[in-house]
Amino acid sequence: MTDEEMERIALGFCARTLPKEEWTHMAHFSTALWLMLRGPDLVPERDMPGMIAAYNESVGGVNSDTSGYHETITQASLRAARALLTGLPEGVTPAEAFAALMDSPMADKDWLYAYWSRERLMSAEARRAWVEPDLTPLPWA
Repeated sequence: MTDEEMERIALGFCARTLPKEEWTHMAHFSTALWLMLRGPDLVPERDMPGMIAAYNESVGGVNSDTSGYHETITQASLRAARALLTGLPEGVTPAEAFAALMDSPMADKDWLYAYWSRERLMSAEARRAWVEPDLTPLPWA
């Protein structure tokens, strides 16, 4: 993915104009990395929860105990993305960071199940608030 494509996705997400079918697992990470590296005045860990919930609603989604925004997945993914960035050289581009992410376990949409059981991760509690992993601790928490 290029820097320009990542910017298009991130800005479309922020403006709530990104087509719903483009808001994929990879688009979530692409947006998070782009915002971490290029998003002025944004703190993804603080700002993305509300942004994701608003985006979901803008494309007809519902944020509930069974669908839409998920706090634990969002915060775990942001922590993982931050940890990845700390291991990369200063001045890395969003595309370079994304390529590194694609070479990591996070490229698999089911990567979180190495740390959480499906039951715990998909619980209403985990959607509403951070819940600690129940299988193994996160290596960068």
